[in-house]
Amino acid sequence: MPDSWQPTAGVETARRRATLLSEVHRYFADQNVLLVDTPTLGRFAASDPQTESLLVAAGDGSCRYLQTSPELFMKRLLAAGYPDIYAIAHVFRDGEEGLRHATEFTMIEWYRHGFELADIVGDTIGLISQCLERPALADGPAIVDYAAAFRDRAGIDVFSDDVTELARRAGADSALSDQLGQDRDAWLDLLLSTLVAPSFESEQLTVLQHYPDSQAALARPCPADSRLADRFEVFYGDLELANGYVELTDACEQRRRFAADRSLRGRRGQAVHAPDPQFLAALSNGLPDCAGVAVGLERLHMLYDQTSDIRDVLSFATEVPHA
Repeated sequence: MPDSWQPTAGVETARRRATLLSEVHRYFADQNVLLVDTPTLGRFAASDPQTESLLVAAGDGSCRYLQTSPELFMKRLLAAGYPDIYAIAHVFRDGEEGLRHATEFTMIEWYRHGFELADIVGDTIGLISQCLERPALADGPAIVDYAAAFRDRAGIDVFSDDVTELARRAGADSALSDQLGQDRDAWLDLLLSTLVAPSFESEQLTVLQHYPDSQAALARPCPADSRLADRFEVFYGDLELANGYVELTDACEQRRRFAADRSLRGRRGQAVHAPDPQFLAALSNGLPDCAGVAVGLERLHMLYDQTSDIRDVLSFATEVPHA
């Protein structure tokens, strides 16, 4: 094709992206949140079994990983005494391609000292509302507990239903059952995307909060119920926009979770990665009480442009494989 060198998105798309970025910067500047920069390449890969890092081989034979999030670097800044901070970073996740996913995308991530769950949820809604300025957002979000959403919208008890019941609810065939096996959280993730999230109001923000402790990631346990974690996600319709939590500050518990990640990766046949010792050292030194959130800029742009395909907001969508 003679014009295949050209960008796939026009100037007006780029202007709208620039407008969104300006709103993000304005939101944080108004609240005296410091913009920071973090490395794109790091020596350690993501621990999360749901996320795969891209490996880069250096000329000296060493290896680096394109970062899946600026999170661990930003927490090292917080442990070193930084105030409230935010970053806008290009991040990379292997195998994530589709209408809503790209291997490379832009993450807005920030951390607030002393914020509890309700505080950081409100902060997230504030940023999204400022960026989108949609009348439908004026009434505020629906706030739903994870367990209640599964119970009321899918008839599932996330605490007691076993894998057989979850597979039945998912209408799983033998191939899917073989793929997910006995991994309850994998089944719950599937049911969230296929049954629960599609039931959310299509033109409203929904906050799904208090995830099971098995899906805590780097969130602290919920003080009121040890079965839960102070983690939340924000959706517009069934489109996930944000993932955040009140942060875990216990280095011993974090080591245990990293070990559990490595064990699960091994059982799944995934690459098993060493934990980042500098992050663990920072956590041992003392991470202040804080809460953090990650928001996908391209997801916001998709809503801004009213498109369901992430490639429509990328200047070079030909670099993104089709799912």
